[in-house]
Amino acid sequence: MNLRERDIIANGLRHHVLEWTSDARDERADRDGADTIVLCHGFLDTALSFEPLAERLCAAGHRVVAFDFRGHGRTAWIGAGGYYHFPDYVLDLDRLLPQLAGGRVHLLGHSMGATVCALYAGVRPARLRSLTLVEGLGPPEASFEATPERFSDWLDGVGRVDTKGTTRGGGAHPAGSVAARAAGRRVMPDEAAALARMRIGNPRLSDALGARLARYATEPGPGGEGRVWTFDPLHRTTSPMPFRVALFEAFARRVRAPTLVVVAEHGLRLPDERARLGFFDDARLAEIPGCGHMVHRDEPDSLARLVLEHTRERPTA
Repeated sequence: MNLRERDIIANGLRHHVLEWTSDARDERADRDGADTIVLCHGFLDTALSFEPLAERLCAAGHRVVAFDFRGHGRTAWIGAGGYYHFPDYVLDLDRLLPQLAGGRVHLLGHSMGATVCALYAGVRPARLRSLTLVEGLGPPEASFEATPERFSDWLDGVGRVDTKGTTRGGGAHPAGSVAARAAGRRVMPDEAAALARMRIGNPRLSDALGARLARYATEPGPGGEGRVWTFDPLHRTTSPMPFRVALFEAFARRVRAPTLVVVAEHGLRLPDERARLGFFDDARLAEIPGCGHMVHRDEPDSLARLVLEHTRERPTA
């Protein structure tokens, strides 16, 4: 099995891409995308998080590609004055896919990445052979009435991120600049500290994968001391726009690819889960017992079996 890392420019940003292929696979053999599965990670996660799942899908004959979303992992941050909204992620995905595989592909997303995939599948239905949404039918709905307060929190949060690092890192940085945001990051002692923080939300994270993720998702702090997360601190701020189920429904009803929705027994379950599932024309629900939100890390065998069955037995016409 081979893992290749490369950078691709999409929508003007450098995106970091991981590609798993079997030793026997000819890279030219999947020109129509029939055997390619593209994986989209969740909030503050990275492409490498999919490694256990990707290895199993690859062993079954698939070419597997994952990438770090903008401002995550080893993909570039947006510049001064920018922010991270769902339409931006959808636009990035639209620009990335033609460079990752020809023809129609199998698309899988986890959590935030699943929401991005669902939105994309609703506006580019002809690009997909199948859609798999893991722990991701959108976040809980927020009210319109709370939007002014969200905007206030957003303005205050962005202001703190923009100015926190203006006088750190050996010099003055313009407020809001990438340099200021980078200089304002909290420094952790080492990769072990990063792993400990990841385990707060993912207690079952293995030592081996955890060590690789801690190294991949961090970089040396100022002056080479300690480690800092590679994600943009702007992600820690409150998004100003509320999530609306009716808007999600409008996209989901346009999806034409057979859709598999995977939930974890102890994951982030929604009270209106069944209603949201019903928005899709051709969808089924599968639950993986005994695990939490990070299904792809904790139960890669179970998830791989579901994905392989879905991509094999329910192809689009």
